[in-house]
Amino acid sequence: MLSPEKNNRFLFILHLTVLVWGFTGILGALITVSSVHLVWYRVLIASVSLFVYFKAVRFNIKISRDTFIKLFFTGAILAAHWVLFFQSIKSSTVSVTLVCLSSITLFTAVLEPLTSGKKISKLQILTGLLIICGIIMIFKFETQYTLGITLGLISAFCASCFSIINSRQVKNRPAAIISFYELISAFIWISAYILLTGGFNAGMRLSVPDMIYLFILGTVCTSVAYVAGIAVMQQLTPFTVALVTNLEPVYGIVLAFIIFGQKEHMTSGFYIGTLIILLAIFLFPLARKTITKRHLRKYPLIV
Repeated sequence: MLSPEKNNRFLFILHLTVLVWGFTGILGALITVSSVHLVWYRVLIASVSLFVYFKAVRFNIKISRDTFIKLFFTGAILAAHWVLFFQSIKSSTVSVTLVCLSSITLFTAVLEPLTSGKKISKLQILTGLLIICGIIMIFKFETQYTLGITLGLISAFCASCFSIINSRQVKNRPAAIISFYELISAFIWISAYILLTGGFNAGMRLSVPDMIYLFILGTVCTSVAYVAGIAVMQQLTPFTVALVTNLEPVYGIVLAFIIFGQKEHMTSGFYIGTLIILLAIFLFPLARKTITKRHLRKYPLIV
């Protein structure tokens, strides 16, 4: 049991970590190279910085061949998720992309039971329907961003697949190892794609601002945020972590307004759709916790 002081400190670190994750979209909009080159630089910097960290703390990073193969293919999904995420930003706005990314809850609510053989609960169906209503509302009023919305939704689908796979991987090996090898794998996949498409060209040339933004993205927003996130998630309850993590699109949208101003201004339909999606995401864990408590009171001997 954590003391109130320690609990508040870990909670503050988690909020700060989620704020940093929300800032990722801002950097994606500021960096001028293509989304593929952006992610290539990101995973390279993140992999190297994590490797340096592991060496500094003498962390054992050896894994079996079978494990590497599993993580290698999961890295392809991670690469696709990030490329689509940043391309969605470049095709629309930070706000639109972050709201689309919130649909991870919808995809996970459907995919997780299908892959685990569990039944989809009525609460999951209701949450999914609310999120779908919000997405339809955004599509209807922000027609100029159709491509960005579509890419954002596909990115969310990839992120959901990635999360479900990792939730099983983490039961057998440290989360740090999973992240490190998936980053390396993502780098290999993207490098292969760039090589096959002739992308190793002048388009990869970075300006000084791009170098600064990419360094922040690869270290602070990826490596440091990852290490901090894992540390606090091991101390706080899953419910608290889930609730705070849902604030990522909120923090990102607020930051986008502050930094980009009028460019991030949307129609009233967008904000209504966003409100519906965010309400569904925040109410889902609250409702699930309430239902679980009632179930335990009714069936106290069932574990």
